[in-house]
Amino acid sequence: MLLNGDCPESLEKEEAPTEPPRENGLDEAEPGEETTGQEVIVIQDTGFSVKILAPGIEPFSLQVSPQEMVQEIHQVLMDREDTCHRTCFSLHLDGNMLDHFSELRSVEGLQEGSVLRVVEEPYTVREARIHVRHVRDLLKSLDPSDAFNGVDCNSLSFLSVFTDGDLGDSGKRKKGLEMDPIDCTPPEYILPGSRERPLCPLQPQNRDWKPLQCLKVLTMSGWNPPPGNRKMHGDLMYLFVITAEDRQVSITASTRGFYLNQSTAYHFNPKPASPRFLSHSLVELLNQISPTFKKNFAVLQKKRVQRHPFERIATPFQVYSWTAPQAEHAMDCVRAEDAYTSRLGYEEHIPGQTRDWNEELQTTRELPRKNLPERLLRERAIFKVHSDFTAAATRGAMAVIDGNVMAINPSEETKMQMFIWNNIFFSLGFDVRDHYKDFGGDVAAYVAPANDLNGVRTYNAVDVEGLYTLGTVVVDYRGYRVTAQSIIPGILERDQEQSVIYGSIDFGKTVVSHPRYLELLERTSRPLKILRHRVLNDRDEEVELCSSVECKGIIGNDGRHYILDLLRTFPPDLNFLPVPGEQLPEECTRAGFPRTHRHKLCCLRQELVDAFVEHRYLLFMKLAALQLMQQKASKMENSTSLENGSPPSLESKSEDPLGPEAGSEEEGSSASGLAKVKELAETIASDDGTGRAAVDAGGSPRPVLAAGACHGLLKTQSQERQADVPARSWEEAQDSWATDSGVCCLPAGHVSAADPRSREVIRNACKAVGSISSTAFDVRFNPDIFSPGVRFPESCHEEVRDQKQLLKDAAAFLLSCQIPGLVKDCTDHVVLPMDGATLSEVMRQRGINMRYLGKVLDLVLRSPARDQLDHIYKIGIGELITRSAKHIFKTYLQGVELSGLSAAISHFLNCFLSSYPNPVAHLPADELVSKKRNRRRRNRPPGAADNTAWAVMTPQELWKNICQEAKNYFDFSLECETADQAVETYGLQKITLLREISLKTGIQILLKEYNFDSRHKPAFTEEDVLNIFPVVKHVNPKASDAFHFFQSGQAKVQQGFLKEGCELINEALNLFNNVYGAMHVEICACLRLLARLHYIMGDYAEALSNQQKAVLMSERVMGIEHPNTIQEYMHLALYCFASSQLSTALSLLYRARYLTLLVFGEDHPEMALLDNNIGLVLHGVMEYDLSLRFLENALAVSTKYHGPKSLKVALSHHLVARVYESKAEFRSALQHEKEGYTIYKSQLGEDHEKTKESSEYLKCLTQQAVALQRTMNEIYRNGSSANIPPLKFTAPSMASVLEQLNVINGILFIPLSQKDLENLKAEVARRHQLQEASKNRAKAEEPMATEPEPAGAPEDAASQPQADKDPPSPSLQG
Repeated sequence: MLLNGDCPESLEKEEAPTEPPRENGLDEAEPGEETTGQEVIVIQDTGFSVKILAPGIEPFSLQVSPQEMVQEIHQVLMDREDTCHRTCFSLHLDGNMLDHFSELRSVEGLQEGSVLRVVEEPYTVREARIHVRHVRDLLKSLDPSDAFNGVDCNSLSFLSVFTDGDLGDSGKRKKGLEMDPIDCTPPEYILPGSRERPLCPLQPQNRDWKPLQCLKVLTMSGWNPPPGNRKMHGDLMYLFVITAEDRQVSITASTRGFYLNQSTAYHFNPKPASPRFLSHSLVELLNQISPTFKKNFAVLQKKRVQRHPFERIATPFQVYSWTAPQAEHAMDCVRAEDAYTSRLGYEEHIPGQTRDWNEELQTTRELPRKNLPERLLRERAIFKVHSDFTAAATRGAMAVIDGNVMAINPSEETKMQMFIWNNIFFSLGFDVRDHYKDFGGDVAAYVAPANDLNGVRTYNAVDVEGLYTLGTVVVDYRGYRVTAQSIIPGILERDQEQSVIYGSIDFGKTVVSHPRYLELLERTSRPLKILRHRVLNDRDEEVELCSSVECKGIIGNDGRHYILDLLRTFPPDLNFLPVPGEQLPEECTRAGFPRTHRHKLCCLRQELVDAFVEHRYLLFMKLAALQLMQQKASKMENSTSLENGSPPSLESKSEDPLGPEAGSEEEGSSASGLAKVKELAETIASDDGTGRAAVDAGGSPRPVLAAGACHGLLKTQSQERQADVPARSWEEAQDSWATDSGVCCLPAGHVSAADPRSREVIRNACKAVGSISSTAFDVRFNPDIFSPGVRFPESCHEEVRDQKQLLKDAAAFLLSCQIPGLVKDCTDHVVLPMDGATLSEVMRQRGINMRYLGKVLDLVLRSPARDQLDHIYKIGIGELITRSAKHIFKTYLQGVELSGLSAAISHFLNCFLSSYPNPVAHLPADELVSKKRNRRRRNRPPGAADNTAWAVMTPQELWKNICQEAKNYFDFSLECETADQAVETYGLQKITLLREISLKTGIQILLKEYNFDSRHKPAFTEEDVLNIFPVVKHVNPKASDAFHFFQSGQAKVQQGFLKEGCELINEALNLFNNVYGAMHVEICACLRLLARLHYIMGDYAEALSNQQKAVLMSERVMGIEHPNTIQEYMHLALYCFASSQLSTALSLLYRARYLTLLVFGEDHPEMALLDNNIGLVLHGVMEYDLSLRFLENALAVSTKYHGPKSLKVALSHHLVARVYESKAEFRSALQHEKEGYTIYKSQLGEDHEKTKESSEYLKCLTQQAVALQRTMNEIYRNGSSANIPPLKFTAPSMASVLEQLNVINGILFIPLSQKDLENLKAEVARRHQLQEASKNRAKAEEPMATEPEPAGAPEDAASQPQADKDPPSPSLQG
């Protein structure tokens, strides 16, 4: 385990405690952090094995690790095939019972080889219920209905359908090259050019799902609970069972176990039957009374244990499926009971029954975090509580909307009601008491919770000790938005006016402040770029704040300082906030801004604020460098030796220092100039007394270097510049950029008087970029500027003016830098969104809000590379249409009562997607019931509106509204009046639109083929709408240490140190598992990278195993057809092919192609890569004609998206030529190879090896063509008696196919000869000895980094200089 380099914690290797820190500034121990060896020991605790003795089975040994709890051994035993039916037992060591919650290392006498005895314990009611629930879970373990219904964090996975079980096993079985005839013909709908887009293959039928029936019925008996006299005999509860043989039995659960009694359905006789079959576990009892149960249960458990663990582990947050097959509804006692008891009775096995969410959320935050083990424990606790809270809040929100929760203010009208359930407070997204009157009323009340959640996320991420936020979850369900929050202790007893001691409850009329809050918020102000400022209250007194006025501070009864209502944490977006008398910059007015939006809560995203400050920082450094050089030039006009080599005539160059690229001309000297600026900034800051060591969010002092700019500069300038910056500062630059892109003030220590002219330089640069300090770069925003109702004191006039200017600049920056930057990245295929969700993600990463989608599309339309952006345009239009439809659907649903829900949703979908001209809504039959009765019930659930207005909607009206909504909200004009026109005009697919709208609104539809284009009957009936799910937004707590390891690992890999990178990423994986459990998006990324590394280092089996996990996890956590899952399928196919599992590789690629067709369609840049992969594999198995169909499609797509002159296209031509060669069609082969040759020659020049290779191949093809022609002529001349030399038609070798596959997937190996290998091994060994020697000698010099040791595979050493880039880049392909 490599820990001494590249990890933020500077954990030191135990062997070398005195090793000096590396030069890269990454691991200098931060003051205040203990860097003892102890941290490492904890992670390195090695496991040991213990022997388990359980009744009735052979003893077996179990591997455990010292930091596990005893409880975890319980879990393992409850999961094992032979002990899974036990739940109520304890573990004894030498006759002493072990405590459930103690860690194994704290158990005395427990060591390698200890024997743990499983002892059956007497039942209690709770234990009996847990046992019945567990047995029911075992019976349902292969049944996917929980995943389709979206309960208990189950979700779907279909990988095993395509790999026939676990890949590892099949690899061992089919070791021989799979040259048995493989059926390679893909289904019709996967072939290039097919118009058909079926839905059923999305969820193929899994063979294991036809569940083996063990019992017909297992349910709680009607005789529960036991009467008093039976309680005193130890009866806990009664069960009723019908076996598969149709025998009806009544079972008593008693303290000693389960036995048969003599009751029947109508007659209560609790006496034991004879024989009574008393058994400690219900399974043992059922085994005795039902042979079918015994047989099927055993088979079921065998199958359950054979499934990959990732197919059954619960995900941290619920994933919902938008399609599901028709399922029979079977009897299920546990489900029935859950529905009616809301499971609070014995939920999560916690004493005290309902959980105090607030207390749990806050105490986990207070856990210590001084060293790595403490931080891991803390992050794990935070993550667990958050995922539990999200699940509980989601259930509660659905119960509220479905009308199952009593309001706490039942006499008010429905919109105004608030609810408390399970210690969570629920409110609806309506403008209660005209709170948001000035901000847009109900519309503002609808967005406020989402903005507030963003604020909570942000403050949680900054993680300041002593400042607390509420647990917050926002749930959209059935057209309503529900906010769920944990409850501040004591808040319900007092009035809000009395509790708020900081901020304002009426948007800035009365404002109060509090010194402790100012101190806490001051610590967040730097990472969040918030300016401490003063405002006036209604009595014209100045009040100091360090947040927006709406942010309220309340001290709870627990003495904690809470902040809530964080909806304006970030500054307002002036493009959507017209302010009378304020003029926006020209870039904004040119784009038609400011526009009036529906509400006044539009904020800039945090990503935008960060990007803007980074941009300003660069500008600051360039300006200062420029001025310094001008000074220097004028000083040294006469002297000839210029020490930094800058030409003396600098002043004339850049007259306009504020142009966005100011000073980019004198790049030659700017790097050394930057170093000067840096020194200068340091000296000034330290002289000035502003040189307090910058305290970072966590409160520990952290020197913040002003080197971030080098990083930014080098990104924008030509690559040669890197050489000018000494390596040290380059590393520091990256480091400081990672920790803080903020302030350029340094800790005191460089005390020397900077000369006044240099001070002037820094002051001018600060002023020019809008810094709030004149001696250091520090840009911050005042979130209250332009806030309706907030007034500022006269004394702050200048500051307010500057802040207004800064906001205008930020709004212009979004339009002039971020949106064009996004379009450029899309043109260069740096980002490849495939559906609405991935497009939104790409926009948000750049700080562009979705309301700018129309502007992005306008820019795409005007782009010179419009054709190469075709996929972006399609996705954007689809997103625009479905988002507009979602807005309409939301209000549409609010008017539907529960009994008409499926009819209303199917009617909406018909109007939205079906070609049927006039769909009619089926009103539920009971609409005719008199409505008088209902008038009196004022506190109906919010969803029980009494109107049927929804039934009169027509397709024409809906599409008119969609176009109107697109114009009003996104400022984009759609040219379509019906679904068919939209599909025609913009090249969309109806199935894709259906997927997008279902995911956005939570609709679940029946898995079947829909005929959208029939003009005779509507596409959807009410039977097709199966369910409506909540759409949930929540906080995602992060594993920070693991993430640092992951990043350092990636950096190592990019420098070519694969082995070290691999070790770091393995370490990251362990830490991720420690915090998140086994399932998480970030673990998925980790596994994918590990798989790729193992593949490059030649370890195909490890690559397969890791990639299989990555696919399963992506399916489970992100969704079975998420673009990320499609990517994972492609990687897995490559590794399968390399392990010579050809048919598996093909079926995985076909699956990936099907999903891509469903999610987007055929015309996507990724499709070229996919089709090249499929074509190559088919070529390898000699299916030439099929192969050509895919390769030629890939060629067409590449040509469209990369331009006819790109190297990708050249490679595509070459692949096609190879197949033609195999078919002996030399003319076509020559034609394609010539095209490729021409591209190589024009792009790379005559002497490039690619051009030479191509020309060689052309010669070879020509010779073959000539030979063939000669043979043909021979035949024509001499007829059949001709003496024909046999023609050599070679099937391509697997190795050559694999080589091409690696090239197109962006993986390059450098071939080494055996001699090179020997030399390399010798060199590595020599270095190793040197290193050992130097370590032992003085342990004072930094040991040399060792290269990865070649494990017999040439690749691992070979690919060392090669950066392993994830996206295949043209340079790797060329």
